[in-house]
Amino acid sequence: MCGFTPPATRVGSSSPSSLASGSRAGPSGLEPWTGAPPREAHASPSRRRRDSLVRHTNVSDLSVTQNHQSSFAALKVPADLVAVLNAQGITIPTPIQAATLPDSLAGRDVLGRGRTGSGKTYAFLLPVVARLVASNRTAAPGKPRALILAPTRELVGQIHEALKPLAATNGLSTMTIFGGVGQNPQVANLRRGADIVLACPGRLEDLIGQGHCNLGNVEVTVLDEADHMADLGFLPAVRRILERTPSNGQRLLFSATLDNAIDVLVKKFLHSPVVHEADSAQSPVSKMDHHVLHIGRESRIPVLVDLASAPGRTVVFTRTKHGAKALARQLNKSGVPSVDLHGNLSQNARTRNMEAFHSGQATTLVATDIAARGIHVDDVALVVHADPPTEHKAYLHRSGRTARAGAAGTVVTLMTDEQVRDVRQLTRAAGIKPTTTKVTGASHPMLATLAPGERVLVPGGLTLDVPTSSPQRSSKPKSSGNGGGGNGGGNGGGRGRGRSGGGRSGGQASAGAGSKPAGSSNRNRRRSGGSSTGSSTGSSSGGHSAASFSSHR
Repeated sequence: MCGFTPPATRVGSSSPSSLASGSRAGPSGLEPWTGAPPREAHASPSRRRRDSLVRHTNVSDLSVTQNHQSSFAALKVPADLVAVLNAQGITIPTPIQAATLPDSLAGRDVLGRGRTGSGKTYAFLLPVVARLVASNRTAAPGKPRALILAPTRELVGQIHEALKPLAATNGLSTMTIFGGVGQNPQVANLRRGADIVLACPGRLEDLIGQGHCNLGNVEVTVLDEADHMADLGFLPAVRRILERTPSNGQRLLFSATLDNAIDVLVKKFLHSPVVHEADSAQSPVSKMDHHVLHIGRESRIPVLVDLASAPGRTVVFTRTKHGAKALARQLNKSGVPSVDLHGNLSQNARTRNMEAFHSGQATTLVATDIAARGIHVDDVALVVHADPPTEHKAYLHRSGRTARAGAAGTVVTLMTDEQVRDVRQLTRAAGIKPTTTKVTGASHPMLATLAPGERVLVPGGLTLDVPTSSPQRSSKPKSSGNGGGGNGGGNGGGRGRGRSGGGRSGGQASAGAGSKPAGSSNRNRRRSGGSSTGSSTGSSSGGHSAASFSSHR
């Protein structure tokens, strides 16, 4: 764990003596928040750091939180929010939700660790909405009452989609802030007043510096995918943003891993946080099958075409942006409707490509690591590491696109002779024991085992030239991989361009404001043509605005 020493873990639902019920003064003179631990409104950083250190233990001493509450109502989630969840078919809390909600709803600072897909989003959205409703304030122009920070635009957009029905039920206004689009609509939304702002750090700092946003009224702050923000170099900006929020506000930090970078934030900004872990730091999903295919370079594209042309959604990861673009083009040329997702795409193109993948127009998403965190699409049957990642955390986060919410999934890593040593070290560090198979081409029977079903190819794949009609489909029992040669994966380490300073959240992904909620659970592929293509950077056919604002007053 790289030396991380988190605060004492809360086990079960009993309250430790150090977290005895008290009251916390809200920001800017708000009434006390019942049930929260007492907190000095302006404690010095050094004193707060010492207080945090008192409650630190070794990570090896942490145990998985056990909370056997079987419903959101039993966890004291307000009835109107429970009704919203039930209407969406969400009735049973996930382990991370059951673990954290009693403390977060009581107003305590929470440090939660759970793998991608564990349900962290509702674990922080529910207490955020509940707190704002309880305080019954009105958002002033340019002064949000709650702030949710996330590393990528797509993740901001997906959180926003989950938040909208919860906010609408309680008359709360919401908006998103991220770079890569014009800021004027975002400024206008801030001026109208937003209860909850969901933002990427860079653009938010821009607007703060220009005087459009003031965080002095923030009652609760959330950091989602905090470790990913650290990986992208956003921590200095995150620290500056947190310093602008009231020190007596509630803070919730959620992360897939807890390491030294996160420890810096915990020590400075969280007050006596309660730590909850939903699973082991390196625990692979129990229903996820891991396989390594040892291939020759000449077999790479034929094998990928065969795997991706099977029924079900497929996510293919490459190491570089150029590699993702090239591979998506090769798959489309070979008859696999594909889109790409990487930092070189415009915001409209990212939104359009994700919508094509959500809807089933595209059955394969070729992405760099920007899609490895937080991007949720139902029923991804197969994840393929066309380029093996360089570190085990990236492997686990990439693989987390499948086997979500208890579903089964398969993860395949393509390995050439030159990569044998690196892949063995990677899987060992990730704590998995994959099945390794020597594959000489697309006719190998293992491919049908990993991706069963009839192979379906669409001439031309997915192109902009076919706006609505479905192209003629060709079908055959087993593809021989007629994708041609070439290596679309590329080399190098183009994870994305993080920054240590302010400015826009450039380089890192994603369709924020216009994202559709994770939908389409149909596992059978729809090979229809559409108005989007992976490598194009044209405007979105959906016509989404640059900034997203939802007002339900």
